[in-house]
Amino acid sequence: EVQLAESGGGLVQPGGSLRLSCAASGFNFRTYDMSWVRQVPGKGPEWVSEISAGGGVTNYADSVKGRFFIARDNAKNTMSLEMDSLRPEDTAEYYCVTGGRMDYMAGYWGQGTQVTVSS
Repeated sequence: EVQLAESGGGLVQPGGSLRLSCAASGFNFRTYDMSWVRQVPGKGPEWVSEISAGGGVTNYADSVKGRFFIARDNAKNTMSLEMDSLRPEDTAEYYCVTGGRMDYMAGYWGQGTQVTVSS
């Protein structure tokens, strides 16, 4: 059974930081490109960041570039998203997803973790 479990979300003030984690199991994690995707109610998903299977290539949406940083540890089947200088518009449910920005919609999704940026 493919499982992706996000954690680390919560309430944070504007300008604050959070680190999200994703624990993967049930598939060969190290062979998959991975993404972080976020979604707000009533709107479609927004791709945030991707990392290649080996971790050597990363890309970011313009809206988070320079503030968010993606990483993975294939030995532990985990992926993370460090989020700095958070803004209210970063408020969303964040999902760990298999695939990169071009194919994540066909991938596996976790249950998500809520990030709320508010004063």
